Amino acid sequence: MIEEKLENQLTDSAPEAEINTQEESFAELFEKDSKIPGRLEPGQKVTSTIVSISGDFVYVSLGGKSEGVIDIAELRDEEGQTAVNVGDSIDSYFVAVQGGLKRLTTLRHGLSTLSFKEIRDAYEAGLPVSGKVVKELKGGFEVNVGKIRCFCPFSQIDMKGFRDTVTYIGETFSFRILEFQENDRNVILSRRALLEEEQEAKVEALKKQLAVGMDIPAKVRSIQSFGVFVDLGGIDGLIPISEIGWGRVDNIHEILQPGSEVTVRVMALDWDKERLTLSLKALQPDPFLDATAKYPVDSLVRGTIVRLAPFGVFVNLEPGIDGLVHISKLGTGRRIKHPKEVVAVGQVVEAYVQEVDVGNRRISLSMEQKVEPGAIMLPEAGELLSGTVEKVLTSGVLVKLPGGAIGFIPNSEMGTPRGTNHGKMFPAGTPLQVMVVEVNQDRGRITLSRSGVEERLEKEELTSYMKQAQQDEKESRSLGSFGELLKAAMDKKASKKGELTSQK
Repeated sequence: MIEEKLENQLTDSAPEAEINTQEESFAELFEKDSKIPGRLEPGQKVTSTIVSISGDFVYVSLGGKSEGVIDIAELRDEEGQTAVNVGDSIDSYFVAVQGGLKRLTTLRHGLSTLSFKEIRDAYEAGLPVSGKVVKELKGGFEVNVGKIRCFCPFSQIDMKGFRDTVTYIGETFSFRILEFQENDRNVILSRRALLEEEQEAKVEALKKQLAVGMDIPAKVRSIQSFGVFVDLGGIDGLIPISEIGWGRVDNIHEILQPGSEVTVRVMALDWDKERLTLSLKALQPDPFLDATAKYPVDSLVRGTIVRLAPFGVFVNLEPGIDGLVHISKLGTGRRIKHPKEVVAVGQVVEAYVQEVDVGNRRISLSMEQKVEPGAIMLPEAGELLSGTVEKVLTSGVLVKLPGGAIGFIPNSEMGTPRGTNHGKMFPAGTPLQVMVVEVNQDRGRITLSRSGVEERLEKEELTSYMKQAQQDEKESRSLGSFGELLKAAMDKKASKKGELTSQK
């Protein structure tokens, strides 16, 4: 009806150009009037425009001639300067009508200069209040909200509970009112409730911002044995120890410290369990990209054994690159049940590159001695050689032979009593004389024997003795015949001499 009357008046009394202008003005007025809120409820959010700043208040338009006030202290920056200007749009929350003024708050710090009635209004509106922690009481803290004494339990002062008195005494915080008992004038506050609400709000904002593959800044919060927790600005993410770098990390503290600022890449997001998996490694160059050029097939490499598995051993060639030596390629010269029988973690070994698979991040190695024409002269079966102990295994002894070849003496060929501690009796470097039992030309495997040397030497000694005995016997026989002839000659001479004497 109002619209129709105004429209008729404008049509009857104004030229066409003026009618259009007045119609537009009316439309604007009508639109503004339609946005004027009705009765405000405590805690209701209001978007308004600042119309003036005076004294302790910032005045905002609530539509029509209605205005509200916001405590100017809420809108000052750290230097005490007012951070808003006339004409700015601002979001606030209605508290209550006090002294004929509609009080609002931005929730930035919570309401502070409150009376007991105003605290009740804030409680009913679900709005926070600003209070100063003044002293410690039994079970909590005394907090002054304006001139009203309130109580905050230890468990409600922080997200993770009470830490120490010094952290809070004298500090001003925002609190949520948990309980309000008007008759007893008892007010119980919670800072934790507000912190949890802020946390939830930050999480919701991050859910909209974060995506897998995104690189974001973070700050190291705590270091654990399994990884590092970092703060992403409201929520924690985990960098597993495997994602800190391409190489093995024995001590995280040597790389990161609490408070360090880092850039991480988002690897996985599980909002249901609030698990964010992050990576530092993903931002570093992948060493495997150059592996083909650095480790050509058939090249001899040197590395440290870092892990034993039933199927073989992993040898670290450089940070981020491990090679696998299959159990059949350990160069033992015999079948073994587990690599621990012949090698140990931490041992430095040499191996030949057999294959480089960059796509699957795999390098295959072999510790079997590579037999190349003229490179290593393999002995022949039956030869007696002098070598040195390379390593003592549970199954036997590895011996380095002249020319660089490695041979293996099984325990059964050591010539020692059963149960003998060969590691103690024959430490690395001990010279040994061995006999070659078998040579596998295809695989470069040489089987040796120590007991065979003794048997061989005994046999050779016996043969030599027998030859010498036969020679002695022959010589003895020759000496016996000559003696008999000499005796006969002597006897004949003596006989002749006797005859001559008797003749005389």
